[in-house]
Amino acid sequence: MNIELRRFFESDDVRQDFDYEFPAEDDLFSSPVHVSGFVKNATGIVSLSAKAEFAVSTQCAKCAKNITKSMTVPVKHFLIAHLNDENNDEYILVENMVLNLDELVMEDIYLSFPTRFLCKEDCKGLCPLCGQDLNEGECGCRKPVDPRLAALQALLRDDE
Repeated sequence: MNIELRRFFESDDVRQDFDYEFPAEDDLFSSPVHVSGFVKNATGIVSLSAKAEFAVSTQCAKCAKNITKSMTVPVKHFLIAHLNDENNDEYILVENMVLNLDELVMEDIYLSFPTRFLCKEDCKGLCPLCGQDLNEGECGCRKPVDPRLAALQALLRDDE
């Protein structure tokens, strides 16, 4: 969705609400991205405030179960027509007075993703020896002794 911003930069107290969906071009998404919010100019400051709602389908990073997570990402930015300080990344520069909202929303979505998706916060994962899902119960595998500690284990056996 493109938003023409010229009228926002030229006059105060202008507001435009939006509520729409667009398909995400990534296999990770299992639903369209629903975006709702507004652009407004209040006292000379043009701001964008919205939220993006969507679902992702992936595998748990620990146990490899298929999971679907519903997510909501806030999208808040200040928009400017020209930039005085080239090193300032607090504002979104809109040079041609048209904002491609889909691109900006997708950028915020990708930046908000966790480093890994888990089926639940306390997922125990899989046993590295037999592959048993440890969320469903212990596996019974005897854990190997670190070879660096084998001498200490031998000392413990001598005490018995």
